[in-house]
Amino acid sequence: MRMWTVVSRRPVRGGLLSAAVAGSLLLGATGCGGDGDEDGVPDDYKVVAGTRLCGGNAVSADAAKALKVITGSSRFEASGEKYSIEQAATVLATMYNAPHGRSGDVCRIYTPLGKPDFELRVTWRQVDPDATGSPASKFTALKMGERTLAAADKADVQFGCRSDKVAGTGEVAHLAVGVEHWATPTEPEGDIKALKDAYATVAHSFSLAMAKELGCEKNGGLPSKPVLDPA
Repeated sequence: MRMWTVVSRRPVRGGLLSAAVAGSLLLGATGCGGDGDEDGVPDDYKVVAGTRLCGGNAVSADAAKALKVITGSSRFEASGEKYSIEQAATVLATMYNAPHGRSGDVCRIYTPLGKPDFELRVTWRQVDPDATGSPASKFTALKMGERTLAAADKADVQFGCRSDKVAGTGEVAHLAVGVEHWATPTEPEGDIKALKDAYATVAHSFSLAMAKELGCEKNGGLPSKPVLDPA
């Protein structure tokens, strides 16, 4: 059995393979199997279109196209059950304003086996609307929400959410959803403007889905389609 196919791919997985690593090691030690093929890939390993990632309602058609610009792939590993907008919104609402609960995961996106490794991490966090400071030069500010910053390897959409699920009656929760290429920092390759637009499109899709799931008034002020005009 060539168990290295699974074990060497990524040290920590958010999708189906993370649960299979221990099983692959056991199968390699005992020399018997039945839950996967000869490469140690589990039988329930799935590859899906971008629109089916992260619970199925987080990635719009435009965002799926943007994922192809970012990763070079239109197919991805199916997301683990814990990675969905519904789950992330529940955790956010529960942990809002907790001392050690001001950020968390939304989803992780991986290219499938047989493709070059590429991991995107989608996260949420509480933000201070009064914080000041200029973004690094690699970022372009866009006209979305309270503040949107896009670079060739990440994007961040900040919005205000008035919802009883989060901050209580009359209060506004200031939140940000970010999408980032999780890898050793390198100079991005390709069309930088296209990459910035793609990251912003994906971040907008997750932010809008989060605002809807939280019941934010007027969807947190986010537009129904990504706005890629510089602020």
